[in-house]
Amino acid sequence: MISIKQLVYALAVEETLHFKKASEKCNISQSALSTALNELEKQIGLQIFERDNKKVLITPVGKQVLQQARSILLQVEELQHFADTQKNPLSYPLKIGLIPTVAPYILPKLLPVLNKRYPQARLDIVESQSHILVEKVRQGELDTAILALPFSCEGLLTLKFWEEDFYWVTLKGTQHAQQEEITNIELKSCNLLLLKEGHCLKDHVLSVCNRSDQLSHQSFSASSLNTLIQMVLGGLGTTLIPEIAVEQLTAQHTSLSVVHLNEPGPHRRLAFISRPNFTRFSSIEALLEVCKEELRHLQKN
Repeated sequence: MISIKQLVYALAVEETLHFKKASEKCNISQSALSTALNELEKQIGLQIFERDNKKVLITPVGKQVLQQARSILLQVEELQHFADTQKNPLSYPLKIGLIPTVAPYILPKLLPVLNKRYPQARLDIVESQSHILVEKVRQGELDTAILALPFSCEGLLTLKFWEEDFYWVTLKGTQHAQQEEITNIELKSCNLLLLKEGHCLKDHVLSVCNRSDQLSHQSFSASSLNTLIQMVLGGLGTTLIPEIAVEQLTAQHTSLSVVHLNEPGPHRRLAFISRPNFTRFSSIEALLEVCKEELRHLQKN
């Protein structure tokens, strides 16, 4: 009979493409891992891996077998945690992902409240880009993730908890810096600095500003909002940041002006994503409620 351990070993080899590294990851000997996988292939009558002394390849049918193995292990994990649905929220560790334009600004607000309200809570936090987090949630590597919408999350539940606009950041004394509002038309005369490709915030800004052609070949880009602010401080241009990040990024810099982007909004929405059949949904709901409470006072009238 096929065992759960055999499936775990097979997925470890898929991840590492190396039997020794897979055996180390699974804390067993290489010979024991090889024996288990040889037995698995005999039991199902299919060859999953092609291996020699130098490399490991996954056969076409092996890819399908491993996809089924991943689905089976996910169902087993959900079964093991089924009892947690009858317990208090966050009574079991929750694996959560956040995008870089959210994590630094929401975690300082979220974690202290969680520690007080749910002292038993433990979050395993991963920070990565949206497309990576979506795939990890789909595959069961993460229980949930916080994304900025719009973003394609087909097949997953989305639970919105925050809507916000973008704010233009520039040096005081520059054109438009004294205004309370700025429009997309006025921004066309500004050198607008954005995050590099792969960050969904860049796509959201381009969509709101309707300037994809003008900004797609910009000379400067950054991997974090903090870097963008430093570039503005250095006189390299201006930028747009989400409301959730305004206070943290600009409060200590008196030379900066912050101006609301007067374009139809909200410019982006934050939401938890999860698999529809996730059994510990009460834990996500608990996080959702805390996020709503802690962010509500930030909303500008």
